[in-house]
Amino acid sequence: MARERQLSPLSPLSRRSLLGGAAAAAGAVALTGTAAAPASAATTRDVDVAIVGGGLAGLTAARDLVAGGKTVAVLEARDRVGGRVLNLKLANGGVTEGGGEFIGPTQDRIKALADSLGVGTFPTYNTGNNLLYKDGKRTPYATDGLLGSVPPVDAAGLANAAIVQASLDDMAKQVPLDAPWTAPKADEWDRQTFETWLRANAVIPSAKFLLDVACTSIFSAEPRELSLLFVLFYIAAAGNETTPGTLERLTETAGGAQELRFVGGSQQVPIKLAATLGDRVVLNAPVRTIAKSGSKYVVTADGITVTAKRVVVAVPPPLAARITYDPLLPAARDQLTQRLPMASVGKAIAIYDTPFWRADGLNGQVVSDSGVISSTFDNSPPDASYGALMGFIEADEARKFDAASEAEVKAAVLKDYVTYFGSKAASPTSFVLQRWNNEAYARGGPVSIAAPGVLTQYGAALRTPVGGIHWAGTETSLHWNGFMDGAVRSGERVAKEVLAVL
Repeated sequence: MARERQLSPLSPLSRRSLLGGAAAAAGAVALTGTAAAPASAATTRDVDVAIVGGGLAGLTAARDLVAGGKTVAVLEARDRVGGRVLNLKLANGGVTEGGGEFIGPTQDRIKALADSLGVGTFPTYNTGNNLLYKDGKRTPYATDGLLGSVPPVDAAGLANAAIVQASLDDMAKQVPLDAPWTAPKADEWDRQTFETWLRANAVIPSAKFLLDVACTSIFSAEPRELSLLFVLFYIAAAGNETTPGTLERLTETAGGAQELRFVGGSQQVPIKLAATLGDRVVLNAPVRTIAKSGSKYVVTADGITVTAKRVVVAVPPPLAARITYDPLLPAARDQLTQRLPMASVGKAIAIYDTPFWRADGLNGQVVSDSGVISSTFDNSPPDASYGALMGFIEADEARKFDAASEAEVKAAVLKDYVTYFGSKAASPTSFVLQRWNNEAYARGGPVSIAAPGVLTQYGAALRTPVGGIHWAGTETSLHWNGFMDGAVRSGERVAKEVLAVL
């Protein structure tokens, strides 16, 4: 599916100028498909492991398998690497992120990978007041007090929300990360939606508002779409092997999942990782079939056929389901992928000559109860050479605008930005939009979501290999499921799994 004109990936020249250096230039070329082998350049390959998907999960698995002495071929459907991690070129020569961009404490594996590739980080801009827009009223508020970044709703709502958050964290501690369907109350929690539970527990309207905003911000889904068990697992997964996950870590900027950004954009990480793999990465090669043939597998993609001893499928579950498998996958695996749809998300970034909101004492972060944009961030570069306001379009609002023109979306977004930041927000120098629902090889984001009944009935099939076919991707991660860190972790896990049997 063609991207909208302003959303096309970086041109080769601008990529090279952004990345700099021979190795970085190689990574930029890998993104365009001229160093990474185009599918038309090689029609057949025989390797130890075929990897479906050139996002962080697939590329990490490839790196570790090569380090383990195995031959690999990474088949990527797009004309670029990175999956749901995407840099967007700006008219002023800068770059912003159209997909995953933030990392924070306990996201150790994405940080270690970036460090190993020479991709630096800088703090997400967080100086000044946040904004709450609720019931038509605009309220700036400080984030360095006892409440942190919690919006200043009424006292009863804050107290109720605190009780709800503590309850969620306590329940999450009872969820085994490797098998949430075995939690003591798994059946009870998986029989209800998050919405049902919130209505019974977030009984003050302002508390329900805070939890609703947290839900759409974290999952890009409405509470009614999610199993309570899935939400509890997601909270539990927001940590590492020694630090339990918490809801606060998912929502916070300082000390939370939105603490840091990558210098030059988050796609630098997969670009540079792909460069280390060279022509093992094949672009423009959507996989159509995976068929068992004797003791091997034949993986057929557009323009190339790969024969391999093992296959790693490192794409979101609903996209993995669109591949034809021979023999058929077990019913449990197929039923699982039918029930894990992508959430609905877009990102809208307005570019200005300066980050003018900073002069007003604002950090660019908004929580709102209305509009197409309910949460925003300051996406300006670390040197503040220009201003960038990024807003998430999520869940119901994203679906509402799926069929709208870019001009219609832009008008709606800028209306919200003016409401939040004043008249200066009405006239950006440029505007970029990424709608993942309309992206051919994503069809939503940031993660696949589970409704009631999915995890308890089908969850065991999520990571279980089917013969010589193994599963990776952020949705399979025990920690930071749905995040870049989870993708890297899943690639490391599946590589160990494959090396153990080869």
